[in-house]
Amino acid sequence: MIPDSFIQDLLARVDIVDVVERYVPLKKGGANYMARCPFHNEKTPSFTVSPAKQFYYCFGCGAKGSAIGFVMEYAGLGFREAVQDLAGSVGMTVPDDDPSPKARDAGKGAADLYEVMAQAMEFYRAELRNSAAAIEYLKARGLTGEIAARFQIGYAPDGWQGLAKPFPDYQSKRLVDCGLVIEGEGGKRYDRFRDRIMFPIINPRGQVIGFGGRVMGAGEPKYLNSPETPIFEKGRELYGMPQARPAIRESGSVVVVEGYMDVVALAQHGVANCVAALGTATTPTHVQKLVKQANRIVFCFDGDEAGRKAAWRALENSLAQLADDRLLSFVFLPQGEDPDSFVRKNGREAFVELQRHATPLSQFLLGKLSDGLELASPEGRSQLLHAAKPLVLQIAAPALKLQLVKRLAELAGVSQHEVEHLYEIRAQALRAAAPARGRRETVRSSTHRLLHLVALNPALAPRLAIELFDLESAEGAAAHALIDWMSEAGDRVPTPAMLFEHFRGSPVEPLIAVGRAGAVYEKFDESEMARDFDALQTALRADRCLIELRELETRSRNAMLTAEEGVKFMQLRRELEDLRRSQTDSN
Repeated sequence: MIPDSFIQDLLARVDIVDVVERYVPLKKGGANYMARCPFHNEKTPSFTVSPAKQFYYCFGCGAKGSAIGFVMEYAGLGFREAVQDLAGSVGMTVPDDDPSPKARDAGKGAADLYEVMAQAMEFYRAELRNSAAAIEYLKARGLTGEIAARFQIGYAPDGWQGLAKPFPDYQSKRLVDCGLVIEGEGGKRYDRFRDRIMFPIINPRGQVIGFGGRVMGAGEPKYLNSPETPIFEKGRELYGMPQARPAIRESGSVVVVEGYMDVVALAQHGVANCVAALGTATTPTHVQKLVKQANRIVFCFDGDEAGRKAAWRALENSLAQLADDRLLSFVFLPQGEDPDSFVRKNGREAFVELQRHATPLSQFLLGKLSDGLELASPEGRSQLLHAAKPLVLQIAAPALKLQLVKRLAELAGVSQHEVEHLYEIRAQALRAAAPARGRRETVRSSTHRLLHLVALNPALAPRLAIELFDLESAEGAAAHALIDWMSEAGDRVPTPAMLFEHFRGSPVEPLIAVGRAGAVYEKFDESEMARDFDALQTALRADRCLIELRELETRSRNAMLTAEEGVKFMQLRRELEDLRRSQTDSN
């Protein structure tokens, strides 16, 4: 685990405005910066970056967070990767979980491999410029020099040791470790890629991690991929993501195809939001990355049996990653076509039209399960329910799961309740929740709002009146944690970014996630937040006094109050009057 002190120091050194501007053009708007949100499609800028708070917030979709959170969401990186990316930009080194010499050597080794891969890519690109045959092949496939440069396509020369040219130390272990060179019997070495068009595989941080090589004529395999290495795991990476990301952001959708050439050919024809799995089935990690990048994911496969099998594997690996605000669908091309041939033959609009009529995941799922079953018979319907159960139970999107359960019940001729009972799904009550009117709900709502305000303006934490919280509640525990965190800040001026990252993944995080309510403080006005903070605490104190007064009044009807209780009653009345006067003055 990366020490929290390092995270806090990192956030104190990076400027979120500089970080966001690496990806999104910003315009000054008062004390903050504005832009069209990179996380949803919009015409009017609603994305705000606060240099004072080191925090971003979109008033359209609710996206929010620190510089770390922005890099994670925009580039699709994990937490550690995002921290490493930001740390590198300001000359900081991320502390290792295992500071042993072996771990340090492994980190240095990875850096060396990235350097080797970048050097190899430049060599292949230079060789493409010198190969008339390779250039003619790409032209015949309809590719221009501009698109080849965009994807940094190269050519591996037809020779056993072509890489000896850029790497005079051809015996270096690094060449084997990164999969560029194969070491055979007796230590004999030769290039893995020979006489192939080379497609660099680039990770979200812009580093070359592998290659895909395609033959230009007859030969097997048609595609040859880098092996798994310390820096390349094909089940985690998607080809073309760095190039496709702007189009994915703009359209809100991503198209997943099977081959490198498919991605490049579609981009050549103006379909720029395409990526490809790297010679393997779509994995859960692939889908997890895709749902972070787009609202709609369209899998495009050949229409043959192999394509439908690949689509089914993609469906199975998507179920646990689904969300109700994400659409996942499938396109099956005509027999004998792949995306490359289809778009070259029919053009961009025809391919876009296929996406408009894509088969939704639910339709594909139920159609596949029902195929070949005699649903007019009890046996056929029971087979359907049996086959669907393990898949339905994997679905992470609750509303979609509910809809599928209802549709399954219709197809099987049973009730929704019977399917839920069979699948051991607890029935979900969908009645609209009544507005909270009791004191407990009112207090919880107010204390939750206090936590939101502290999250947006941590300087308010020392003024948080802990006695107003139920200390056994989650809100009470969060209030204590916020006060403790603020007291430990020392000389550092805390920001919302620091607070959010400190509590990332903790039970406090959901309680300080301001969500769309943060739009009330569009300009992050500290004085406005402070006024609301004081007003809330005053209202809570007044509510507390009123409850105690009513309890004493009720007791006085049954028996005379003690002298101590009488004094308490008068004190509460005066306190309540003062608090109400304060509320009136502030209004």
